[in-house]
Amino acid sequence: MKTISTTIALLFCLSCAFGQQNKAPDNEAAEKFKAYNRTVSITKDNNSIVVSVNEAEGPGIAWINGWQFTEGTIEFDVKGRDLLQQSFVGIAFHGVNDTTYEAVYFRPFNFKTTDPVRKLHAVQYIANPQFDWLKLRTDFNNQYEKPVNPVPNPDQWFHARVEIKGNMISVFVNHNPLPSLTVKQVVDLQGNMIGYWAGNGSNGNWKNLTITALKK
Repeated sequence: MKTISTTIALLFCLSCAFGQQNKAPDNEAAEKFKAYNRTVSITKDNNSIVVSVNEAEGPGIAWINGWQFTEGTIEFDVKGRDLLQQSFVGIAFHGVNDTTYEAVYFRPFNFKTTDPVRKLHAVQYIANPQFDWLKLRTDFNNQYEKPVNPVPNPDQWFHARVEIKGNMISVFVNHNPLPSLTVKQVVDLQGNMIGYWAGNGSNGNWKNLTITALKK
């Protein structure tokens, strides 16, 4: 295999589209994303383009129009909230449709908890709809969710790297060379949609997305 690194230019070129404005026109978000159960907005934070989704009941995804992903590395900065059961933020991949996909997401409200059980539930892998978090926690306790190391500030930006190689998925936080989570895929969906994911009752913010795809 050889590696091809592709920074998502469609996000960064938006700075040219709206110059010094703080918020992009609504049609910019509609052109760049296909939203499911969320409204997508695009803002500028210094030299970075920030993609945000609102909170709503149920999971939601901002699928990136025109981009496909099957194997390689996904890197991004993400920010949630330190609000119990109100912050689930991550990335969806191998999407077949709006409800069939794999995802890795974080629960920032569990990052610094003193509850030893909640601390184990900081980063999660799921494969919806068959293997949601409840199914995996019930049938495979603590195998598909783990603590994060190092522990980020739950109200601030942190960096995530998700590596998908074959049927293995590893998640790294804030440039730690050791993964916080390593799991084997529970499904083989054959989908290639990728997008920003937010869970029930959650909003979210993402920036600096980079995809490094493995090409056979």
